[in-house]
Amino acid sequence: MFKKLSIFILFIGFTLSGIAQSQKFQLSSHILDISRGQPAQGVLIRLEKQNGDKQWTFIAENKTNQQGRIQDFLPYGNKDHKGIFKLTYFIEPYFKSLKQNSFYPFIEVVFEIKDKQHYHVPITLSAYGYATYRGN
Repeated sequence: MFKKLSIFILFIGFTLSGIAQSQKFQLSSHILDISRGQPAQGVLIRLEKQNGDKQWTFIAENKTNQQGRIQDFLPYGNKDHKGIFKLTYFIEPYFKSLKQNSFYPFIEVVFEIKDKQHYHVPITLSAYGYATYRGN
């Protein structure tokens, strides 16, 4: 009985932490290396926002975790995050660590946040190509 209760509590904890994570941050990203069928770990991603002069202002940067994710860009709060943003994925070091040549030294994805919804920007990646879309 105690074992079943412990598993249930653990399950609820993971579920609630996932919900809390998605509620705390408005922007996340994920990289899947489709040539290997695995997440791309340790990739530096920089977030910038376009200002009124069409210049880019640095917001944050982080490296992808073991699941190829960064879940904590743009914390929810009193600040309105509407505007045009750019994520720069520095993928050349990732492929060099795999001793593999690649075509793109980095990838830039520009998108617009128009509301307070959560935005997820995933990348499917190989050494000679990539695709992106608005995920959830």
